[in-house]
Amino acid sequence: MGRTFWDNIAGLYDLAEKTNGRAVRGMAAEVTRRLPENTDFLECAAGTGEISLAAAPFVRRVVCTDLSLPMLDRARKKAARRDLTNIEFQQRDLFHLPEGDGTYGAVCAGNVLHLLDHPEDAVAELWRVMAPGGCLLLPTFLMGESGPLMDTLVALYRLLGFRQKHTFTRQSYRAFFEGLGLPLAELAVIPGRMPVGLAVLRKPNIQEG
Repeated sequence: MGRTFWDNIAGLYDLAEKTNGRAVRGMAAEVTRRLPENTDFLECAAGTGEISLAAAPFVRRVVCTDLSLPMLDRARKKAARRDLTNIEFQQRDLFHLPEGDGTYGAVCAGNVLHLLDHPEDAVAELWRVMAPGGCLLLPTFLMGESGPLMDTLVALYRLLGFRQKHTFTRQSYRAFFEGLGLPLAELAVIPGRMPVGLAVLRKPNIQEG
């Protein structure tokens, strides 16, 4: 398989994220704040791992995954610099996860749903591997609410091969989950040059039905 857009920009990804640093930092902090204590945490489409790295001190174990090996390599090096020892890195396709049902107490996929032809299938797979009583955290750039600087950056990304499939606003992101029929517990908006919509879904405990 040839190199993807994400493989090619892995070395510049963290620099590009800094242009929307307020939203990216806020996203990692808000995800971490909502994690259950002493849980196993799976992140899919992790990029260079900012959410996984932020979460590691607060959970039992982190499995940081992405389809791009160059992205994962950068995440691994960042974890080593921070002396994080409860985190592992694995290449994964978030549509076909190898874990059994209900493996993780918390699952996250950040800034990926707007890139997918069928984001509903990704959400279903992430929901499947989340344990009863767990939480699914889905922060996604609200590209329909971005400012001029981010619009310019996205235009440059497109010249390199970037393609988004959905342009979410907070209203359309909420409507997306309402259409899936899943229990949306919260939709927080994290401010920035391109704001992030953080969808939080909680799976009922078995005894709750």
